[in-house]
Amino acid sequence: MKQKLSVEPLVHADCRIINSKLGPWTEIGKNSSIVESDFGAYSYAAGDVLIIYTDIGPFCSIASHVRINPGNHPMWRVAQHHMTYRRERFGLAAEDDDEFFQWRRDQRCVIGRDVWIGHGAVIMPGVKIGNGAVIGSAAVVTRDVGDYEVWVGVPAKFLKRRFDEKISSGIDSTAWWTWDHETLRARLPEFNDPESFIAAYGKA
Repeated sequence: MKQKLSVEPLVHADCRIINSKLGPWTEIGKNSSIVESDFGAYSYAAGDVLIIYTDIGPFCSIASHVRINPGNHPMWRVAQHHMTYRRERFGLAAEDDDEFFQWRRDQRCVIGRDVWIGHGAVIMPGVKIGNGAVIGSAAVVTRDVGDYEVWVGVPAKFLKRRFDEKISSGIDSTAWWTWDHETLRARLPEFNDPESFIAAYGKA
């Protein structure tokens, strides 16, 4: 039987959560790592997910084996191997190269609300993904993705929009992601029809 979610984040076995904030109603699947990141309310990571230096909005759906913000190597140096910055580990210096690690931190990824990231996708450092976007399975995203856009492939390219501009802006005008849990429960059946949903809760 599946465990029910609650305001207390559900973190499965063998996860590594370091200096990160998990919102309510979230779930982190087994064998996942989240490092120095914010993970928004109602979002989930299906398992074997690696996320570092990232802000993730609410209601995001992250499939298994996704990697967000993989580590870059210093290609501009004589050697790009991590012995050049993990110096202490290799016994090459008393301290690691903090400047290099700060450079990695400064390339933070930003994932908007209600984003769906498919199985095995990779979101490269510094990329921003807009609200309501979809990233296809195994895609490698190297550029920013706009709101409600669908991107696929290697490297990922724009495929289509989920909705036209009128529907997209109408959904945004409802601000449904700000509703409390009981309001979501009461209005959940109405999420199936965008046009009637906008008519009921949108702002002209």
